Amino acid sequence: MKVTPKSGNFSYVHGIIVTLILAVFFLFAARAQNAPEQTTHGIVVANMDPSVKPGDNFYLYANGGWIKRTEIPADRTRVGVFNALADVSNERVAALIQDAVKSGAPAGSGTRKIADLYNSYMDEAGIEKKGLAPLRPHLDAIAAIKDKRELAHALGETLRADVDALNNTNFHTPNLFGLWVAPGFNDSDHYTGYLLQGGLELPDREYYVSASDRMREVRSRYQVHISAMLKLAGLTNNDARAANIIKLEYAIAKDHISLADNEDIHKANNTWKQSDFAANAPGLDWAEYFRGAGLSKQASFIVWQPTAFTAEALLVDSTPLDVWKDWLAYHLIEDYARVLPKALASVRFAFFGKTLTGAEEERPRSYRAVLMVNDLLGDEVGQMYVKRYFPPESKAQAQAMVTNIVAAFRKRLEGNTWMDPSTKAEALAKLGTLNVGIGYPETWENYSAYEVKPDDVFGNVWRGSLFKYQREIARLGKPVDRKEWCMTPQTVNAVNLPLHNGLNFPAAILQPPFFDPQAPAAVNYGAIGSVIGHEVSHTFDSEGAAFDSKGRVRNWWTPADLKQFEERTAKLAAQYDKYKPFPDLSVNGKQTLGENIADVAGIAASYDGYHASEAEKTALTQDGFSPDQQFFIAFGQNYGSKVREALLRQQILADPHAPSEYRADTVRNIDAWYDAFHVQAGEKLYLAPPDRVRIW
Repeated sequence: MKVTPKSGNFSYVHGIIVTLILAVFFLFAARAQNAPEQTTHGIVVANMDPSVKPGDNFYLYANGGWIKRTEIPADRTRVGVFNALADVSNERVAALIQDAVKSGAPAGSGTRKIADLYNSYMDEAGIEKKGLAPLRPHLDAIAAIKDKRELAHALGETLRADVDALNNTNFHTPNLFGLWVAPGFNDSDHYTGYLLQGGLELPDREYYVSASDRMREVRSRYQVHISAMLKLAGLTNNDARAANIIKLEYAIAKDHISLADNEDIHKANNTWKQSDFAANAPGLDWAEYFRGAGLSKQASFIVWQPTAFTAEALLVDSTPLDVWKDWLAYHLIEDYARVLPKALASVRFAFFGKTLTGAEEERPRSYRAVLMVNDLLGDEVGQMYVKRYFPPESKAQAQAMVTNIVAAFRKRLEGNTWMDPSTKAEALAKLGTLNVGIGYPETWENYSAYEVKPDDVFGNVWRGSLFKYQREIARLGKPVDRKEWCMTPQTVNAVNLPLHNGLNFPAAILQPPFFDPQAPAAVNYGAIGSVIGHEVSHTFDSEGAAFDSKGRVRNWWTPADLKQFEERTAKLAAQYDKYKPFPDLSVNGKQTLGENIADVAGIAASYDGYHASEAEKTALTQDGFSPDQQFFIAFGQNYGSKVREALLRQQILADPHAPSEYRADTVRNIDAWYDAFHVQAGEKLYLAPPDRVRIW
């Protein structure tokens, strides 16, 4: 599942935040070697540490050499192949943007919008000259709120399409609530609106409620930061206001649902008619809220976390109006700081960059400008990207590998011994109707309604946020496009779309070292093959198993099969619960279960796919490593990375993916790995055959 920008009042600012802070918690956490340094087509032996036994720590065995000699640059919070590939993609996009800037394209064209958007962010002198003027009308509107009815309207105006519970596992919005438009749980043929809890600027509820010394220190610094941001925006009595804001955010956070519980689909399937909101969540003028959000005519929504909605609505009623106005003002300032004068942007980075992730320096402005263009005009850039960098031959090769791995998965399902024939038939139906997108979408987003000006970056971002929101709410009730994408071709990632029964593999991840047409098949299957298998397996994991072949929420399991599935997956959750990156912090096996299931099943399916391929028949050793050893080393090198402590702690608390080390070490559940490396009882990763998790 992709980690997407957790947009606030607009998508760009949080897009950059996620890319620089949270996006490193992506689905495939980085192969160990740095892509530009790669000179061989295969595993990178120099990145390994032969002094480590594979059976003691496979992660260090595959990546230890690279880890020892690699330092994290001052402007990075994590390094690895994902980052290297993302840099390659961003450099390519930067070149495409420069071509657009030089093209002299006509006003209103997609190419001109790319140029104008980029130039508006790079115009530092113009931003400084305008100062707080772009922000002032919005702050004045907040200050003019006279009562709770007007407050409800203003809160509704902040609603944005900035969350995505299943495709991108993004449950975070700094607005009071967030909207996701997707196929309905109960009517998968039409788009419906999902409402999710929100209201927090910090990454997760644990940052507010944890009693650890570290979190107490973070909260203390956060309060100082809030006060500083209010002062820079021209507000007075900042310390008292900051104290009230963090008190309100704490009150919101303590009733938030945890990430682990958010992933329980059945708890999320709560349809509320508009008339239900006043009864189920009193305290907020819901009619005025929906009027402000432009959703008065929407008959119903699916409310993901009902108890959080009840609690947040009560807080609207019980908290003084002035505190809510300060909260709105602060969130507005915070979420737009990166397109305001440098003083605000720098203070924001000092806290959200340095304190929360450990970054020592901010990325260059030109880099951040590329991220902004990618976020607000992603498909416009994407069309240029695939035309220049993704030839038809690459698409055909990747498609062949996907076909082979899907076939291997089908064979595994057919040979499954614990599933009832009726359950197995449903699973095979899901596999048979899987929509797989390779490289780029069949249809592109139309940006003709999005106005971009070369000297108005604040307005460009504001209008971009509204454009996306209006586009999404316009889809409500309309027929579902089963082949739609939720990411751009220039994104280094991949995703499973459970409500569409589909997969997306963007062009940018289908390149070396994940996918190298010149590498041995064993390496490609271990690297990109395990990624493909991972995404296919999400179709049947702890979340995917709740959806049928049409994307409907429907229990297609017999009680006995569901019991077997839950027992097997519980073993995997317990396995991950034992991993302890820090003395005071463990991996959450329940929170990371879906991704861990997909890792185990993905390796197994890709391994089978490799052995069923013609290439396996002529496989050769490399540097003394057998083809099977190359397969597993390539998988392990997918996850080689170095990460700053603050960011790793944030990942453990706020991300559904386990840290890289433990994802690589999950080979301990695969029988063939034991044979390939002669792993014996007594070695640290050894699991007796009955203790190895086998799901599909």
